Amino acid sequence: MRVFEELERRGRQGSAQLRKKYTGLKSPVLLLNRNYQPLRITDAKDAFTLLYVGRGHALDSRFDLLDFERWAAIPPEEGEEWVGTSRGPIRIPRVLVMLRALRSKEFPLRLCRDNIFLRDGYACQYCGLRPGIEALNVDHVIPRSRGGMRTWENLVTSCRSCNLKKGRATPEECGMRLRTKPKPPTWPLVLRSYAAITDVQAWEPFLKGSGFKG
Repeated sequence: MRVFEELERRGRQGSAQLRKKYTGLKSPVLLLNRNYQPLRITDAKDAFTLLYVGRGHALDSRFDLLDFERWAAIPPEEGEEWVGTSRGPIRIPRVLVMLRALRSKEFPLRLCRDNIFLRDGYACQYCGLRPGIEALNVDHVIPRSRGGMRTWENLVTSCRSCNLKKGRATPEECGMRLRTKPKPPTWPLVLRSYAAITDVQAWEPFLKGSGFKG
């Protein structure tokens, strides 16, 4: 699909700013069903909790399933990201396999700034520019002062210039046009967005196998 191709292009261009945002305990971790189907993305902090309480097992590069104790006993290799703990450095798992059968629809996507940016590919939906995450805002298409609601369909990514130009008007009133029609994102789109931005190689077999690639 064209949107996926665009996300991959942006991922290849790379953004050090974005990749720094998703490091440490904020690093993205892919959660798989016990049948190895992608469920959702969480962060490393949540993944460590799931691993520690025994709700999931970490998948290593040899596709072995490891519980918390076995995972923590293996020291990080060069190039692997890790977090410091009282027991020493522990590798950040990139893939976690849940032990109970779950479905992706049990994890609705949260309406928040980060997910809006991900849905829109970190691009202003009015001018198409990608000035960097610090120069982006979330804009109400129909302003709140005009009764605009906080919904997926009424929130878009905008750069500061377009946000100031639009002000409290509607796009039509100030001669602006949305590049895409905003709608709720799907987990496949979010998975591909994260993969393009963070370049997590460990996810590749599962994105391909689930039909999320191509």
